[in-house]
Amino acid sequence: MRALVTGGGGFLGKALCQALVSRGVTVRSLSRGSYPELTAIGVECVQGDLADHAVVSASVAGCDVVFHVAAKAGVWGPYAEYHRANVLGTENVIAACRQHGVQQLIYTSSPSVVYSGHDEAGIDESTPYPEHYLTNYPKTKAIAERAVLAANSPTLATVSLRPHLIWGPGDNHLLPRLIERAKAGCLRRVGQGNNRVDTTYIDNAVSAHLAAWDQLQLQAACAGRAYFIANDEPWPLWDLINRMLACADVPPVSRTISPSLAYGIGAILEGAYRLLGRSDEPPMTRFVARQLATDHWYDLSASKRDLGYAPAVSVEEGLRRLRDWLEHG
Repeated sequence: MRALVTGGGGFLGKALCQALVSRGVTVRSLSRGSYPELTAIGVECVQGDLADHAVVSASVAGCDVVFHVAAKAGVWGPYAEYHRANVLGTENVIAACRQHGVQQLIYTSSPSVVYSGHDEAGIDESTPYPEHYLTNYPKTKAIAERAVLAANSPTLATVSLRPHLIWGPGDNHLLPRLIERAKAGCLRRVGQGNNRVDTTYIDNAVSAHLAAWDQLQLQAACAGRAYFIANDEPWPLWDLINRMLACADVPPVSRTISPSLAYGIGAILEGAYRLLGRSDEPPMTRFVARQLATDHWYDLSASKRDLGYAPAVSVEEGLRRLRDWLEHG
């Protein structure tokens, strides 16, 4: 078998490449950067832009399955940049799969595609897409997810996975930002901190993608559907954040700010950054304020039933592994 992983140099993409190689799969990665560590384990690395149809087509050629993991993430930035990477890039992947007769496309989405700014407590996949989004990442990911699901056909089986807040050893996005802001004294609890959030340990995110591949066939039960993925262990958000910080020997966050004040500050900062034409991310946005103050946990019955998904690494075990990685590398 030959698999293409878009975004193979990222946190999830790299772990997925490693797992596929361990399965004996021939792996190709399409990324914007150069990743010698992937080449070292036998991954064929292609450097290019998802928005370039010719590059995507050449990368898909000869593959049996495509894991479309790459995306432009974040909570700030021009819509055109997010659309180029997340929408146009996904359209190119779908077109290339059709062009080269690939029968399996696993897309990495996000629960934020259905986030309306309110509590998500035990929601399932029947939750509709909201009419409005507070930032461009979930807006463009939702457009891309719809395109992937609509592309499911008698000749191309597609599935969309929505892992929530992937973390663990090797994390180069979520954890470093938390640690940096905590050390700088910039983190505040938004609200009382009792809102529950279900996250996804990296090994569980990888196993979900492999489980989806194992089950995804033409006309399969999971074909053309989206699935929430998480650890199935909702934690009070700030308890979990402080446990992660403790793994890096960083003091816990104890200062609080009200959700309404955080939202107001986010709105003001967004306006100021737009006025000044700044491209860097504001320290607070409306989306982040809402995310930090609301519940985010999901009914995983569908992914367990249709994919056979079973999160094997608990949060406690994940934290133990995280501390060991931070201490010893």
